[in-house]
Amino acid sequence: MYLGDLLLMTLCMLILVVCVLVGVAFLTLLERKVLGY
Repeated sequence: MYLGDLLLMTLCMLILVVCVLVGVAFLTLLERKVLGY
């Protein structure tokens, strides 16, 4: 049971990191489009 909880926590953290990276990349692209780079 403990191992399962650990795997679940790791998976949640990975998903969170991926979401943050995607959000930052999207914001950067949006900013470039707005600024006209």
